[in-house]
Amino acid sequence: MPGAAVQITGLNKRYGDFVAVDDVSLSIEPGEFVTLLGLSGSGKTTTLMAVAGLTEPDSGAISIDGRDILSLPPEKRGLGVVFQNYALFPHLDVFDNIAFPLRMRKWADADIRKAVERVLQVVSLEQFSDRRISALSGGQQQRVALARALVFEPPVLLMDEPLGALDRSLRDQLQTEIKRIQREFGVTVIYVTHDQEEALALSDRIAVMANGKICQLGSPDEIYERPNTGFVAGFVGDSNRIAVSMGNPEDQFRRVSAPAAPELELLALDRTEGNSGQAVLMVRPEAIEMSGERPDTDVNLLEARVELREFLGASIRFTLDTRLGPIHVRKGRSGPAAGFKPGNDIWISWSPSEGALFPPAS
Repeated sequence: MPGAAVQITGLNKRYGDFVAVDDVSLSIEPGEFVTLLGLSGSGKTTTLMAVAGLTEPDSGAISIDGRDILSLPPEKRGLGVVFQNYALFPHLDVFDNIAFPLRMRKWADADIRKAVERVLQVVSLEQFSDRRISALSGGQQQRVALARALVFEPPVLLMDEPLGALDRSLRDQLQTEIKRIQREFGVTVIYVTHDQEEALALSDRIAVMANGKICQLGSPDEIYERPNTGFVAGFVGDSNRIAVSMGNPEDQFRRVSAPAAPELELLALDRTEGNSGQAVLMVRPEAIEMSGERPDTDVNLLEARVELREFLGASIRFTLDTRLGPIHVRKGRSGPAAGFKPGNDIWISWSPSEGALFPPAS
């Protein structure tokens, strides 16, 4: 079955005085992989559970392919669901765990066997069909949960922190598997996580949530490269934050000054919506260039001293002492900056388009 369109309109949910979901609206295309990304208490899981039918919203509408589902109980919505704890039956083997939703739907035995064998092949667990759940690794259990959610070919798959209990290397491996399987089935996915790297790797679009609202909705590239608030810029990926005072505008840019070094010529994209006064300049660590010689520019240029060099495998993270305070830079391990050591005096610079200005409280 191909994926279905999902429409969430004006969704609200309160628990006493706490606003869990605040007027959330979201349109999801058939076959799209959309992630709800946020911290604990942001409203992402409550939104997902409202779609699943496990939380009743106070107001709003949810439809799948134009059909209102709010009045339907969870078992009548026809959705696949994968939870963080997998919710597998320990007394059943792998085959019977996966077959469970088909037996509940009273499928014929021959059709059950055909469907289960097919999905076992998709998740690479054919040889484990008669294993008990307790005999499986965490990654294998996650694949069983995914297979059970997909075996009846639901139009929409809901996934709530499905990789949260796994170690990093296994999570990276299963991210690739989840995306491959999603494309093979063509199912629409609504995925919940607090892990920014997971969201960036898996998603067609990301809805960044905070305080029950969607702060920004866009592709992974848009969310990372063009965050619309300081919160999104700081939450999705790493950013250096520099307190500045606003100066004169120049097209989409604005000149700013830093109280700690007012003579520096700083220029950045203005995302303060015309505000004057104070702002926060945010620059990604990988956007900053390091050089032993003074570059041929006067804009966003300052001297620095290497305080710390951390080898991270694929990259190197530097902590620099500057007049603007500590600055973090990330560079490839084989690039020209890789040889800098603690105590080296260097120059750093960045393009005006790589810095963005946000209101202090955004």
